Amino acid sequence: MSTRLLICDDSNMARKQVARSLPDDWDVEISFATNGQEAIEAIKAGKGDVLLLDLNMPVMDGYEVLENIVKQDLPTLTVVISGDIQPEAHQRVTSLGALDFIKKPVNKENLTEILLSYGIFTKDDLVNVASSEEVIPDVSEKVSLPKVEQIAPKAEVVKDKTAEPMVLEPDMRDCYQEIANVAMGRAGDLLARLLDVFVLLPIPNVNLIEVSELSMALSSVAANDTTSGVCQGFIGAGISGEALLILNDSSFKDIAALMNYDQEIDESAELELLMDMANTLIGACLSGVSEQLDMTFSQGHPVVLGQHRKIKDLIATNSSKWRQTLAIEISYNIENYAIKCDLLLLFTEESMRTLNNKISYLLD
Repeated sequence: MSTRLLICDDSNMARKQVARSLPDDWDVEISFATNGQEAIEAIKAGKGDVLLLDLNMPVMDGYEVLENIVKQDLPTLTVVISGDIQPEAHQRVTSLGALDFIKKPVNKENLTEILLSYGIFTKDDLVNVASSEEVIPDVSEKVSLPKVEQIAPKAEVVKDKTAEPMVLEPDMRDCYQEIANVAMGRAGDLLARLLDVFVLLPIPNVNLIEVSELSMALSSVAANDTTSGVCQGFIGAGISGEALLILNDSSFKDIAALMNYDQEIDESAELELLMDMANTLIGACLSGVSEQLDMTFSQGHPVVLGQHRKIKDLIATNSSKWRQTLAIEISYNIENYAIKCDLLLLFTEESMRTLNNKISYLLD
């Protein structure tokens, strides 16, 4: 009898990756959910003997799904697959009933090993090659990815200076968002270990924007709060851009306490704390992106954008550097602390063409 498997993730790219990472020739009936609410409904409909579950999702996140499974006593075995790799995240999901935890991007051997260890997948579940070939195309049909022609611009487009501005198609936004999600988790884990806290991770915000829209992009920064910021350029293999770390000034007191900073918190000390946060988050996030794209970024020296200024003024001072850009915004918050900081990765329009090609190879 086929195993009814449910893959729940808000990312089309992630659902596809998980489906491709299932054990070869496993006799499964695969269903998909794009958020936790859909997952609960699918389990109730008998489509989720086994649930492979993401954590950061809209409508209902993975933690809420696990809570509802316990509360409603739903018949499913859950393995979490997430970019949030904080030790506390692992502990929380297992305490809520998840069998195990796998970090993104999912590794096929690791997934198979875990499924075998819990008896979810056994050698008896294998079907012949002919049968398995009937399952895989069905997965492709249900979770369609953008065709290479749609996301890999032709060579002449790069040379055409009069070409129309690039457009961020929904399928490509999903791909960038998933890459950012994994990178965000790497940086969040490092920050959590540094401060010994639990970092609340959002769904990354991905947009193609003009410089005039940068302050609007930083939606989570309080409009009436002053901020301090650091900018750091990066470049590698046809891709260049800048990373901005914007920290609410109200965060400094808590950050200093968590870092056991025993000096007076004057402007010089705040600058030191700001640079520590920037080095931690920018470095780890860029490393997470480069790891997925199989490339290396060289980082420039960090530059202070300003201290104790309104976000619009902080950005306006440097607006001559930025035009249309691919912007990835990640807002980090610390549980039980009034710490808010935004990390913004800005890629040039030319870089976006290279990134599109990189992603097309990853999806083949």
